[in-house]
Amino acid sequence: MEQTFRDDLIFVGGTWQQGRGAQITSRFAAEGSVNTTLTGASAEDVETAIARARDAQPAWAALKPHERATVLHKIPEGITANIERIAWVQSRDTSKTLGETRALATSAAATFRYFAAVAETADELLTVPRGDYTTASIHEPLGLVAAITPWNSPIASDAQKVAPALAAGNAVLLKPASWSPLVALELARIAEEAGLPAGLLSVLPGSGREVGNLLVEHRDIAKVSFTGGTSTGRRLAHSAADKLMPVSLELGGKSPTIVFDDCDTDLAIAGILFGIFSSSGQSCIAGSRLFVQRSIYDEFVARLVEATKALKVGHPFDPATQVSSLVHAEHRDSVARYVEIAREEGGEILCGGAAPEGAEYADGAYYLPTIIAGLENTAQTCREEIFGPVLVVMPFDDEADVIAQGNDNDYGLACGIWSSDHRRCQRIARAIRAGTVWINTYKQFSISTPFGGDGNSGMGREKGRDGLRAYQRQKSIYEDMSGQPHPWARWP
Repeated sequence: MEQTFRDDLIFVGGTWQQGRGAQITSRFAAEGSVNTTLTGASAEDVETAIARARDAQPAWAALKPHERATVLHKIPEGITANIERIAWVQSRDTSKTLGETRALATSAAATFRYFAAVAETADELLTVPRGDYTTASIHEPLGLVAAITPWNSPIASDAQKVAPALAAGNAVLLKPASWSPLVALELARIAEEAGLPAGLLSVLPGSGREVGNLLVEHRDIAKVSFTGGTSTGRRLAHSAADKLMPVSLELGGKSPTIVFDDCDTDLAIAGILFGIFSSSGQSCIAGSRLFVQRSIYDEFVARLVEATKALKVGHPFDPATQVSSLVHAEHRDSVARYVEIAREEGGEILCGGAAPEGAEYADGAYYLPTIIAGLENTAQTCREEIFGPVLVVMPFDDEADVIAQGNDNDYGLACGIWSSDHRRCQRIARAIRAGTVWINTYKQFSISTPFGGDGNSGMGREKGRDGLRAYQRQKSIYEDMSGQPHPWARWP
């Protein structure tokens, strides 16, 4: 696949220009090489982007929803036409496999297509009057929205924020993660070619300290939608509270996966492998805590370990690869430290627990799929998000036991349940504190279905028809129908 990187330019309010901030180096961690270096946005660039967004947004908001949708429908066409380019850029930027980055680009196209349709079909509400007047509930755009996205699945995360915000009539200032800034700039080119009016979208790579904080604290930003780490999300929420500004926070997870003794074993093992080891474990929804009913624990875990050892660890451009390099050597080292902590806590490494050996791995940030047993649910390794290919397995006795252990965590993002008992699955699904529960499957998504978490996993929801309303404010309108002066206002 012969591709090259574009010029060192960022997208500021509809203009491609040299950034005036700090340098950002994109690395291909699978080979330990540098992709390209660009100059990120400065505070001055952010102010320019905000000024241009402020000028452009009123005319966009004034369009009829179907007129905005006409433009937005062209963006997925551009994504689809450039899917190989987008996949290559994202694989180089994140070290994800090409199969996964193609799927993420396809998902992004579907997201724009969906919210274009939602914009056209979202009805306002004529409410039931309680007097001689008509009453209506309408929705209006917030104005300027900041979208801050993570490095692990940038094109899909970008679309989940940019598409509904634009469909709702807002301008968007997108700050991609510094480890993966390139694919957001590809999206900006596609949006520009689709005819999105200048000023409605800016892509501002840069640090959270220099760019992110300014966006969050700026008086003209009406909402921030953030996906990333919990500690950063907490700081953002504090800043938003000072402004009384709405936020959406999609944060970390330490999701339980629950296997009962009546499960379809092959189905469960395949789903568990996909749930924790796809994306090299770099997923907020990764099923990183596995609870297996004690009566089948030994046999099930032995089969799971055998299947894990058979996973293909390799280069992201190899079609056979299932587990690729992690995004950065620093992150690989962080994952390795957590495994060492598990050892110190008394954990038994059933497989993995190290970087793979061999010349093909020597320069990359690879880490073997790892399964750890012998820990209690209170161990640090079971409490904190590792964000890598590391699974902790623990036994449980009955429903009450696994519900208590599953909920004994500060996160509440996702859960997987494996059982042939439909009624039991429904009981557990309602008892577990999680924003998303999968039954006899895992890590499946639909743009039409809301997504988000509770507790340390965040607040607010993305996706679904209400995902459009999350970027709008509601207004009530009353109109008198009686034609008579109000009886209270009596005068001679």
